[in-house]
Amino acid sequence: METIWKQAENLKEELVARRRNLHSHPETGWTEFRTASLIIKELEALGYEVHFGAEVVAEASMMGRPTAAELERYMKRAVTEGADLALVEKMAGGKTGVVGILDTGRPGKTVAFRFDMDCNDVEEDKGEGHRPAAEGFCSTHTKAMHACGHDGHVTIGLAVAKLLKENMDKLHGRIKLIFQPAEEGVRGALAMVDAGVVDDVDYLFGGHIGFKCTQADTLVTMTDGFLATTKLDAEFHGVSAHAGAAPEEGKNALLAAAQAAISLSTISRHSQGSSRINVGVLNAGTGRNVVPDIASMKIETRGGNTEINEFMVKEARRMLQAAADLYDVKVDISLAGGAPASVYDKELAEEIAALVKEKCGYAHVLTYVDMGGSEDCTYFMDRVQKRGGKAAYMMYGTPIAAGHHNSHFDFDEEVLWKAAATLTELAVKYSA
Repeated sequence: METIWKQAENLKEELVARRRNLHSHPETGWTEFRTASLIIKELEALGYEVHFGAEVVAEASMMGRPTAAELERYMKRAVTEGADLALVEKMAGGKTGVVGILDTGRPGKTVAFRFDMDCNDVEEDKGEGHRPAAEGFCSTHTKAMHACGHDGHVTIGLAVAKLLKENMDKLHGRIKLIFQPAEEGVRGALAMVDAGVVDDVDYLFGGHIGFKCTQADTLVTMTDGFLATTKLDAEFHGVSAHAGAAPEEGKNALLAAAQAAISLSTISRHSQGSSRINVGVLNAGTGRNVVPDIASMKIETRGGNTEINEFMVKEARRMLQAAADLYDVKVDISLAGGAPASVYDKELAEEIAALVKEKCGYAHVLTYVDMGGSEDCTYFMDRVQKRGGKAAYMMYGTPIAAGHHNSHFDFDEEVLWKAAATLTELAVKYSA
C-alpha cells in the first residue's frame, strides 16, 4: 500500500494546475465568490458535508466588508469566470466562507484545518522575468494578486480533502476543512469563529507557505510571536469654507487628522512587551482654496499580547477624540480588522515533529519560528485553546521569488503536495 507521502506526490501535476488556475483569478477579502464556488463543488464531488454562506459566517462580525455595489460587481465577475450562479447567490453580502466536514462514523476527536483564500491589493508584475507572466498564469484582475500564497493554501486544502477520502480507513472522529475569507487585514476569521465553526474542535491546525521559512524541503511545526492587532478607520468631519473669503467659518478636518497622526506616535510604549502603532494612510481635503471638511485615516495597533494591544487601542481612540475636540470637528472610529495573540504549545510542536520525521520525507524539520506579525488564524486557535483543545500554526518552507505582498512574489510549487501529505498525517494521528 502506498504511503500518504507517495499518494500526495502523485498529485503534483493536478495541484500545480489548480494553483495556477487560482493564481490567475485572484479575489480580495469578502469577494472570493469564484474561489469558494470551486471549493464547494470539489468538496461536494468528494462526498463531504458542506456548509457555506450564512451558515458559517456571522454577518455582525464581518470586518472591513466592501460596499454592496462592489460585492454585486464581484459576484457578477465570478459568474462570468465560471462560478456557479446558485452558489454565488447563497454567498451574497460577501459570506464566502466554506466548511467541509468528513464524518468517519467512528469514535474519535474533531480535527480542523484552516486555509485562507483571499488575495492582496497588488498589481502583479507582467515582465518576462516573473514566472507567472512568462508561463501564462499571471493575474487577470487589475490591482489584485495572490502575493501571499493563499492560492497555494486553497490548493493544499483541496488536496487534503482528496487524500483524506483515500485514507478513510485510517481516520476516526470528524475532520473539518475551513476555508476562510478576508485574512488580509485580519478581517475574516472572527466572523467564522462567532458562527461557531470551531466550537466542537479538539485540534486546530493552520499554516503558511514560505513565511519566515524560505528553505526548501523544510517544515516548521510551531509558530510563536503572533502579535495581537487592531485595525481602525477614522473619519474626521468638519465644515468647509472659502479659504480666502471666510476661513473663520470653516472647521478644519485636515488639521485635526494631522494632529492625530502626530499624537498617535507619542503614545507610550508598554513595559510588558512589544507595542506598536502605525498610521498607514491619511487622506484629506477637496481643493486648494477650500477649508478641508473631511479627512480619513487608516491606523493599526499591535501588542505582544492581547492586553498590550488593548492598551494601545484605548490610547489611540483617546488621541483621535482629543484631536477632534481640539479642532471642534467630529470623528467616527470604526473597526476594520483585528486578531488576538496565541499560546505557544511546545509539547504539541515536538509531537508533530516526531510524527513528521517518521512519516514524511522532509530534509529539515524545525519546531519553532517567531512570527513577528499578525494573522487572524489566531482567532480560531484562541477559541479552540480556551475550550480545552490544542492548536498549532506551521510554516511550509519554500524558496520565494520575492517577499510576501510584493508584485514579484512566487513560490516553488513542490511545497504543495508535501504540505498536503503532512496535514493528512496529522488528521490520522490526532483524530484517533
